[in-house]
Amino acid sequence: MRELGQRAREAGRSMARATTSARNEALLATARALDASRDNLRERNELDLEAGRERGLDAAMLDRLELTPGRIDAMIEGLRQVATLADPVGVISDMQYRPSGIQVGRMRVPLGVIGIIYESRPNVTVDAASLCIKSGNAAVLRGGSEAIHSNQAIADCVRQGLKEAGLSESAVQVVETTDREAVGNLIRMPEYVDVIVPRGGKGLIERISREAEVPVIKHLDGICHSFLDRDADPEKALAVTVNAKTQRYGTCNTLETLLVDRAVAEEILPPVARKLGEIGVELRGCPETLALIENAIPATDEDWETEYLAPVLSIRVVDGLDEAIAHINRYSSQHTDSIITENYTRARRFLTEVDSSSVMVNASTRFADGFEYGLGAEIGISTDKLHARGPVGLEGLTSEKYIVFGDGHIRT
Repeated sequence: MRELGQRAREAGRSMARATTSARNEALLATARALDASRDNLRERNELDLEAGRERGLDAAMLDRLELTPGRIDAMIEGLRQVATLADPVGVISDMQYRPSGIQVGRMRVPLGVIGIIYESRPNVTVDAASLCIKSGNAAVLRGGSEAIHSNQAIADCVRQGLKEAGLSESAVQVVETTDREAVGNLIRMPEYVDVIVPRGGKGLIERISREAEVPVIKHLDGICHSFLDRDADPEKALAVTVNAKTQRYGTCNTLETLLVDRAVAEEILPPVARKLGEIGVELRGCPETLALIENAIPATDEDWETEYLAPVLSIRVVDGLDEAIAHINRYSSQHTDSIITENYTRARRFLTEVDSSSVMVNASTRFADGFEYGLGAEIGISTDKLHARGPVGLEGLTSEKYIVFGDGHIRT
């Protein structure tokens, strides 16, 4: 791991001085390599899926692990989109003259070496690599053992892309061993690694946050809420709620708790519950919810704190906006929360008072994603409040340094 770290540090310095055109060419060449390797990617991914089934991985984990043709398309499109984004590296802002005559401004620079630790989803390999390459960083990628064949196949394509662009193949390295000690070493190498981004289950992220000697960009879980306000359009409420819960179950931006204003619960909740039930979602509700809909089971206090990542939804009837905001700020993981309403004033209050990294009006929580936000891809989602918050794209992988221009100026 130390040798890997040394190579990454050297590659990081070379990436910081690489031209924008070279970094873009590496991304486009990687996209071409992925497109040409579709059959190999599917074959290697099937090895991981077979091993996962034998190990008894649940449906949500297998869904995260699978590389469907559509997800390969998305990886390729993500690389191409990142290549078209403006390069943040070297951008100078806020230049101004000081009374002394010097000019002071700020320049955006790469962070250096990014360590990414993730589970299951092999597409993260491409997302992380593309953003690190574009932002002039080196990356050390440690995927989960359940995706080892898929990650290695993708890494081969990334190395090919770097090589074709004349960049260091060590700019993106995948940790080959599945030994858990590799993670322990990676998060304790501040001389080689500048920041760690963990992506995975709450247990993994808690461990990384507790043991790391390197700064960590993270979110622990995604307990996402939607609030159906008394001025919600019933058709929008139905469509958005069903999409937020069922479009994909195993993601951190999936809806987990539905809050409904008591003033419209009798009208708006039964159609929503009926549609979710037809799709196969298990509903867990408060006493008022149970009185309004069929086939629901009682919710416990634990349900309000649970990220299901499964076809399960907790529902609570609340006494208006104040109680909805209070519930969210108590139980939310500060990931993504949404209000469905036609009332501008209450929408603005919701945006202002809900303390989450993404807050939405009349939109599915499933939009909380770097690709959907126009970042091209994301290296992760941060619920921290320092450096980066929400989906972390190119700008989140850079920092700023002060620059000064003078003409022989001396301080008196």
